[in-house]
Amino acid sequence: MTHRLLIIDDEPDIWEMTQLILENLAGWQVLTAGSGPEGIQKAAQEQPEAILLDVMMPDMDGPTTLARLRALPETQGIPVIFLSAKVKNAQDSSFAHLGANGIISKPFNAATLASEIAALVGWDP
Repeated sequence: MTHRLLIIDDEPDIWEMTQLILENLAGWQVLTAGSGPEGIQKAAQEQPEAILLDVMMPDMDGPTTLARLRALPETQGIPVIFLSAKVKNAQDSSFAHLGANGIISKPFNAATLASEIAALVGWDP
């Protein structure tokens, strides 16, 4: 099944690589946004099935972006997975408290990325 995913990350290298992996290995449709405000706008317009959201971004960080996504009726139900280079157990629970479906650490394994995302949002493999 083809899934639609939005990546919100301020590092073009990360979202370009992630997009290539998910489109070529999993056959998913991947949209991208380079900032929190752009991601919120795209999520509201495009209605992706899930969002990969970078934790550390300038201007509007991941937790703030997630809070704004959850505040909008058109985006509040979209599953969100954080991407973070700094993952600790304490952070995992704080991210869950914010309403994230999970967290994937950077760098991630290209071969297992799609299955990790699918497991976190409840998609059939």
